Amino acid sequence: MTHDSKIFVGLRSPRKKTTSASEPTGPKCQWDGCEKTGTHRAPVGPGGEGLYLLFCLGHVTEYNKGYSFTTAPSNAEVARLQTEAITGSRPTFGTLRTEASEIPIPSTVRSGSAKTLNARKTATLRQTQTAALQKRKLKVLEAKAFETLGLAPEATPEDIRSRYKEKLKLHHPDANQGNRNSEDELRLTIEAYKILKLNGFC
Repeated sequence: MTHDSKIFVGLRSPRKKTTSASEPTGPKCQWDGCEKTGTHRAPVGPGGEGLYLLFCLGHVTEYNKGYSFTTAPSNAEVARLQTEAITGSRPTFGTLRTEASEIPIPSTVRSGSAKTLNARKTATLRQTQTAALQKRKLKVLEAKAFETLGLAPEATPEDIRSRYKEKLKLHHPDANQGNRNSEDELRLTIEAYKILKLNGFC
């Protein structure tokens, strides 16, 4: 029996030849110079709601990258809007900075918190006490304490503290090989500082 026998003719499968995948049919891509089929829709823009352009896959991707529903502002307009956004679109003026000569009183606006109210009371009390100390006449021990430290009665708390530290270093026994006169000066300096501290000068 040969391969071209009539017996085997009827056993062959009646397969049809496969045709190559056909190109999708439809309208042409609306991109200039493109010959492909436009199967993808893209919106026209702000002025044409409900209208669409037809592009191929490559061109619809490129179109969507640059698409915006708003009209694109110019670079100068963008810069102006960014500058205005920093200040909240309000005009600004330069501010004069002055160094505070004393500790400022906390806000005089009542806030309702006990902490703020107490801070306000203590700040005003501290200011009135400082003013009263500067006005009143010094007591004998206070005047002697200022004299021991070598300071004027108008000295600030920082001046008193710095002079106290200087005198401690100067009259410390380790710096003076146990000299008795130096020990007496150290004791007087410590007592003078205690008196000024107790009376609110530092």
